[in-house]
Amino acid sequence: MRRAISLVAKGEHTKAFALYVRAAQSGLAEAEYRVGRSYLEAAGVPRSQPEGIRWLERAAGHGHVEAQSLLAALYMHGVGGSRDATAPASPSPGGTSVNQLFATNETQGPDFAAAAHWARIAAEGGSADGQAVLAYLLTSGPEEIRDLAEAHHWYERSAEAGCPQGALGFALSLARDAKDDATHQRVVHYLTRAAETDLPTALYLLGVLHERGVGVERDAPAAAQFFRRAAEKGNRSGQARWGLALMEGIGVDANPTEGESWLRRAALAGDPEAAALVGDIYAKGGALPPNYAEAAIWMRRAAEAGHAGAARTLGLLHLTGAGVAPDPDEAARWLRVAGEAGDKHAQADLANLVLKGVGGTDDLVRTRQWFEQAAASGDLVAAFNYGVCLAQGVGVPKDEKQAATWMRRAAERVINAQYWYGRMLIEGRGVEVNLEEGRAWLARAADIGMLDAQVSLAEMMLNGKGGSRDHPSALALFEKAAAKGHIGATFAIGAMLGGGHDVPTDRANAQRWFRQAAERGHPVAQMMLGRYLARGLAGTIDLTEARHWLNQAVASGQTEAAQDIAVLDRVEQIQSTQSGEGTPTAHAVGL
Repeated sequence: MRRAISLVAKGEHTKAFALYVRAAQSGLAEAEYRVGRSYLEAAGVPRSQPEGIRWLERAAGHGHVEAQSLLAALYMHGVGGSRDATAPASPSPGGTSVNQLFATNETQGPDFAAAAHWARIAAEGGSADGQAVLAYLLTSGPEEIRDLAEAHHWYERSAEAGCPQGALGFALSLARDAKDDATHQRVVHYLTRAAETDLPTALYLLGVLHERGVGVERDAPAAAQFFRRAAEKGNRSGQARWGLALMEGIGVDANPTEGESWLRRAALAGDPEAAALVGDIYAKGGALPPNYAEAAIWMRRAAEAGHAGAARTLGLLHLTGAGVAPDPDEAARWLRVAGEAGDKHAQADLANLVLKGVGGTDDLVRTRQWFEQAAASGDLVAAFNYGVCLAQGVGVPKDEKQAATWMRRAAERVINAQYWYGRMLIEGRGVEVNLEEGRAWLARAADIGMLDAQVSLAEMMLNGKGGSRDHPSALALFEKAAAKGHIGATFAIGAMLGGGHDVPTDRANAQRWFRQAAERGHPVAQMMLGRYLARGLAGTIDLTEARHWLNQAVASGQTEAAQDIAVLDRVEQIQSTQSGEGTPTAHAVGL
C-alpha cells in the first residue's frame, strides 16, 4: 500500500491501483478504502459506483471511519445501493470484471437508513465529517429520523473538531433560535470559520448578515464582497445577490452589464428570483427598447420554478400579447398558479378574467374561496372582491344582501367598495334604497379621484337625486373625469354647455366637446354634433359633415338620428328643384 501511495504521488494511478487491490485482498482497511475511492474517482480504473460502494463498505465494516463517513454521504445523495459488506469483491489486479464493466453508475434515490447507519458509526468513532453528515440527516432527513436537539449536539462536536461543514451546520442550528446579539455573534463566528475554507454557502450567508447588520455592523461593501466570493464559487444565491449589487450599485460601483451577466448565470443555475429579475430587466428596457419576447422566456423559467410574481407577470404578458401570442386561457393558467401561491394581485386578475368568461367552473369557485378566506381574516380588499363575487354569482349563488354586507365593511378603506356600496344604496340592491347615503359614499370615492364615482356623483348633482341640485359642481366633476378620458363625461359637458342648465351657455364649446366624444364613438354625441352642424347652432352650417355624423349615429344604434337624415334628404331635394331660385337655409326647411 505504501508503494501504491508513492506511485499516486507520481501520477501513476494504474500501477498504484493494482497494488491497492493486492493490499485490500488481504483485508487491510485503508487499502479497501483507497480501492473504493479509485473506482469512484476513475483513478487508474474505469469508474464504477457499485464497486466503489462495495469496497467502501468492506473498509467501513473493518472500522475505517473515513470510509464510514464517505459512505454515509454517498447514500444520502443517492449514489449506489445498499450492499452486504461481507460480499466478495475481487477485481483482477489490472481492472474490472465483465459484470463490473456493465454495472450502472447512475444516481439512485437516497438511502437514508444506510446513510444514518454509517454516519452514526463514523460520528461515534470521532469523525468530524461523519458527525456533520449525521447532524445533517437528523436535521433534514425523513421525519422519522429527525432530532434537532441531537443534531445540534453533533454539529457542535464537528465544528469544534475543525470541520467546515460542521461549523456551517452549527451556525445554522444556532440561528434557528437566535434571539439576542450574543447568539447572533456566535452565528457569525462559526460562519466565518466555515467561510475561511471558501465554503460557498457560508460566504453567501455572511453576505446576508453583513447586508442586514445581524451579529455584525451593517456593511454593504463587505456584504457585496462576500456575495462576490460565493458567486465565484458557484453559489447561485450568491450569484443572484452579487448580480443585483452590481445592477443597483449596492456596496460596489454599479455595472449593469456585468450585473445582468451574473443574474443570468444564477437564473440558468435554477434561481427563480434571478430569472424573474432578468425577465424584469428585459420587460422594462433601458438604453434599448423593452424586449417582451425575451422577458417572457425568463419569466417562464422563473414561473416554472415556483416564482409567484413571475407567474403573474407571464399571465399578464399572455393577456396583453406582449412578447407572446395573446391567449386568455394561458393567461388564466399562470394567474391561477400565482394565485394558488398566495399572490393577491394575481387572484384579483384571475377573478377579472373569470368575470369575462375565461376559465372554467373550478376557477369561479377557486377565486371566490380565495377572497372569502382572506376577507374572513380581515383583508378589506378581499372583502370587496368577495362582495363582487356574491353580487354577480361568481363561484357562489348570487346573494346581493350578503354582497352589500361585505361591501359596507370594505368601504371603510377601499375606494372601489365605496363606489359599489354607493350604487347599491342608490339602486336598492341588497339594501333599502337610500339616495342620500348612496350619494355620500359616491362623494367619498370621487374625492379620492375615482373616475366612475365622479361621473355618477355629477349625474346626481345634475338631477338633484339624494341632495340638492348643483350644476356648477357637476360640471367641474365632469371636467375632471373628461380630463382622464371618460367619454360619457365628455358628452355630458357638451350637453350642459348647450343650454338649459345652471351654467353659462356656450354652444361653440358645446360643439367642441360633442366632437371629442363623437370621434371616440359616442352615439348620442355623434347625433348632437350632426344637429349642431346642420342647424348652425355654433355659428357654422356644414350639411355634408352633418350627414356624416348623423349616419355614424344611426350605425351606432342611435335610430333617432334617422329623422334628421330624412330632413337633410328634403333639403337636397329642394336644392335640386329650386337651384335657380336660391338655396334655402336649413332653418327654412325646419331643421
